[in-house]
Amino acid sequence: MKVSIIQFPGTNCDYDTQYAFEKLGATTELIWHKATELPADTDLLVVAGGFSYGDYLRSGAIARFSPVMDAVKEYADEGGKVLGICNGFQVLTESHLLPGALKRNDNLHFISKHHHLKVASTDNTFLQKMEQDEVVNIPVAHHDGNFYIDPKGLEALYENDQVLLHYCDKNGKENNPNGSVDSIAGITNKNKNVFGLMPHPERAIDAILGSDDGIKMLEGFFNS
Repeated sequence: MKVSIIQFPGTNCDYDTQYAFEKLGATTELIWHKATELPADTDLLVVAGGFSYGDYLRSGAIARFSPVMDAVKEYADEGGKVLGICNGFQVLTESHLLPGALKRNDNLHFISKHHHLKVASTDNTFLQKMEQDEVVNIPVAHHDGNFYIDPKGLEALYENDQVLLHYCDKNGKENNPNGSVDSIAGITNKNKNVFGLMPHPERAIDAILGSDDGIKMLEGFFNS
C-alpha cells in the first residue's frame, strides 16, 4: 500500500503520519505543497495535521489555494481515498471536499489531551475494522476544532451515514470538548472516499505513549 502525505508550510504531523503508516507496513512519500501532481501509485492521500501557513486568516484557508490542492481535488473526484487529520480536516472543509466548517473552540483555548470517541458508523473504509458504538481513546490537539454545519446539512449527514465519530467519555456518554455540533469529531463525504477528523489516530499507535487505539482506524485503509 502506498500512502502519499501532503506537506504545507507549518505542517507538523507529517512525520508522525509517515511513522504510523510505515509501522503498519505501508510505503510512504511526502508531497510538498507546490507539487502539481500526485504519485501515480498513491492508494491513500493524507492531508496531515499542523498549522498550515501558521493558521493565518483562518485554519486551512490559505492552504486550500496551494498548487497541490488541484491534484488533491482531481484525485478525490476520481474516487481516490483522502484522509484529513486535524488541520487536514480544516483544509478539506475549506476546499469544499467535505461539508461544514471548523470554528474556534467554545472555550477559546487550545486543547491538547487524550479524549474518548464513539464510533458512529463502520460502513466505510476508514472505520471498517471497528465496532459500532466502540469507544476509543485518541489524542486531540486543536484550537479550531469546533465542527459546525447548519441544521439542513446536519440532517443530510445523518441521512447519508456520513458521521463517523462522536466525542464522548470513557463510558460512551456525550462529552464535548470544543462545542462541535452534535459532538461530531469526524465525517466523510457523500461518496465515502474523503474522510476528516480532528483527533489524531497517528498519535495513538503505541500503547507506551498512552493508546494504540488508532491502529484499527488506519488499518481500515489496508483492506480497501
